[in-house]
Amino acid sequence: MPTKQRLIVTSKRLQVPSFERTLHAQVARELGLQILEGKLAPGTVLPNETEFGQQLGVSRTALREAVKVLAAKGLVEVRRKTGTRIRPQHDWNALDPDVLNWQFSGKGFEVGIPDLLELRLIIEPAGARLAAERATAENLAQIEAALNGMEKGIEDSASSVESDLQFHLAILEATHNTFMRPFGALIQEALRASFKLTNRDKGAFEKSLRRHRDVLDAIQNRDAEAAEVAMRIVLNRTSEDIERSLTYKDNKETPTA
Repeated sequence: MPTKQRLIVTSKRLQVPSFERTLHAQVARELGLQILEGKLAPGTVLPNETEFGQQLGVSRTALREAVKVLAAKGLVEVRRKTGTRIRPQHDWNALDPDVLNWQFSGKGFEVGIPDLLELRLIIEPAGARLAAERATAENLAQIEAALNGMEKGIEDSASSVESDLQFHLAILEATHNTFMRPFGALIQEALRASFKLTNRDKGAFEKSLRRHRDVLDAIQNRDAEAAEVAMRIVLNRTSEDIERSLTYKDNKETPTA
């Protein structure tokens, strides 16, 4: 029999962020985070609307709209007689922008990082190869401008993260592939979250800059093979930097005897 589970309500997460959000969007985000963090496990049946609304302190209308949002993203299914149930992970729309945002802003971040890096290793080296073959003068200028922004932002982690993101998006744009071009925009929240881990250490970031420069040089020289190899090196080192950063974070959070 499916289990019913009380929602763990975190009032802080239901506060309105810096940008305006509707109430049902806030509720959807809270529930989405709890699903992705495993606090609401697959197969769990949510309480009825009246009980659930009281737990959250929201109206039935807001709750109903939030559930519709989650259903559209494949996180829950609504059945007339059995209620609202959390769906298995393989049914989730993992590339939905909101789902990605929740994944990489909550405790599911460390779980999602290996899959993100694996996907990037499949997509981005091939993207760099195509960019070397197809980039226009405008594309090359955009990639170089992003790299220059990274170099200028060496003392400003937030600025370097955004420039790093633009560097990778500009390369995908330079492939002129109908499906690859929007791919980066689709997963940019996940990319941004991962860059925040790797751009904080100044020494590691300076080495990363040189590797990014190698990618740009290869694309500018129209050397497709070198561009692919250079991008693969960037991503392999990124993986190592993230693993080191996460290990350091875990050690800081583990109490010492």
